[in-house]
Formats: sequence, C-alpha cells, structure tokens
Amino acid sequence: MELRQLQYFLVVAEHLHFGRAADALRMSQPPLTVAIKKLEQELGVQLFSRTTRSVELTPAGRAYRERISPLLADLERANHELTEVGLGLRGRIAVGFVSSASYAALPGAIRLFRERRPNVDLALHPLTTNEQIDQLLEGKLDLGILRDPGPVPGLVLTEVHAEPLVVVLQAGHRLAGQAELEIEQLLGEDFVLFPYKHMSGFFALVHSLFDGFAPPRIVERAIHQETILGLVAAGLGVSILPASVARFHMPGVLFRPLAGDPRSALYSATSAANPAAAVFGQCLQEAAGDA
Repeated sequence: MELRQLQYFLVVAEHLHFGRAADALRMSQPPLTVAIKKLEQELGVQLFSRTTRSVELTPAGRAYRERISPLLADLERANHELTEVGLGLRGRIAVGFVSSASYAALPGAIRLFRERRPNVDLALHPLTTNEQIDQLLEGKLDLGILRDPGPVPGLVLTEVHAEPLVVVLQAGHRLAGQAELEIEQLLGEDFVLFPYKHMSGFFALVHSLFDGFAPPRIVERAIHQETILGLVAAGLGVSILPASVARFHMPGVLFRPLAGDPRSALYSATSAANPAAAVFGQCLQEAAGDA
C-alpha cells in the first residue's frame, strides 16, 4: 500500500465520480481506477459501489474514510511543520550566554527574535565561556555568546560587540579620585577575577595588560560579574571587567577607565548549521548596533 493510493481514495470519496476525481488529481481516469482497485484488493474489501450512473461509498468505504482522513491530515501538518523547522520558522534553539551579555546585546536580541520567530522556543542558559564551548562542541547548544574566546576548532565565531575594560574599585579606595587609571597604578593590588578554567580568554586578556610587570595577585575568584562586584564592594580587592558591567548598580562600587582603551569583545559561536540560530545571531548583531 502506498500513500498516494490513500490520497486517491479520499479524492474519489469526496467527488464520488472517477472522472471529476481524476481531473482534481490532474491525471487520467484509467490509472486512477486501477489504483483504487489495487487498494481494494490489498484491503480485501470493496470501498466503492459502482454502477454506470453512480459511485457510492460502501459501509467499509465510509469507515475507512473516517479513519484515514485525520491520519492524512496529521501527516500533512507534520510535513508542513517539518518544512518550517528546516526554514528556521518553528522548533527550538538553545542559547548559552555569559553574564555580561545581559548588559549588552542579549536583551535586545531576545526581543527581536521573538518578534521574528514567534513559533521557535528559545531556551536560555547562563554559562561561562568555557562551559559554552564544551556544550557547543557536544551539540547541547545551538548558539553561544562568549567573552574573548580566541579561536576554537569546530566553532564559527563572529564578533558581536566590543567594549572598553574598566577598573572596578571600592568607593573608598585610594584610587577612587582618579578619572583614569594606568595599569602601573594597580601593581600590588589584590584582585578578584574570573577563574581561568571558566573564562580562560578573558583571564588571558587581563593578564596581557600586565606584560612587563608582575602579574596581578588574585585573592578571590568568582564566576559571575555580580559576585565580583559584591566582593569588591566588601573590600576584598579590585577587578577589571567589561565597561557594560557599570549598568549593574552596586552600592559602594566605582568604575574607572583604563589608559590606552584596552577592549574586550563578545562573540557569537555556532558549531552546526541551524536556520533559527542564524536568525538569532542576526538579531544579536542588530541589537549590538543599537546598544
């Protein structure tokens, strides 16, 4: 039994006339008649009662129509939905993001994506850069928003947003009165930074600022920027973070630019072609341009 036989049967059942059914199917009548007879032989029942003047459904034919009509309608819907998934119009994507993306392009990208792809479920996962890289390579994420990842074999990276780095100080710190800070002024300070294993690219970027000097003395490590701000506010040390962190208002904390305008960047990363993920990446780029 073939799918087209069932489709032929439903068209004949609708028209109750082989000639009109053949016209509707854009085929000649003889092969349609042969297909229906073959279907009846395979089922072992007569589906139509035929005379020279009329065609009627038999009781078996009526019962068969009632059973297969919804099945073929479901199949048609499934095929349509599958096509939409292939075009990125329906389905689900998993997006990872570093916490700092929440202050930059991510909120605007989410709004744009929901406007453009309302039938795609968006699952958001706050993760560090290195955690995202692992999950992207394992196929658990469709797109990641990473901070200073560096080249990663197997991932396609696109810069989304670059921003200056700032020094984060406790409000009462000795350097709080400075409008801008040189890296030399931070020598000997205690630092609160991301752990290397979770944010290796950003960790390396901060260390590169101290080339030619003693490396920063790290006394505390935290995964989330909000936690780092809280530790700085508590007087445990200073930090260097992307400038967008200033949008998170933490009492007792000040932000000062670094001389030379060193910069950090967010990147989108994908490991496989996914139409919906590509649309989300476009939304990121647009949101970053408006930020």
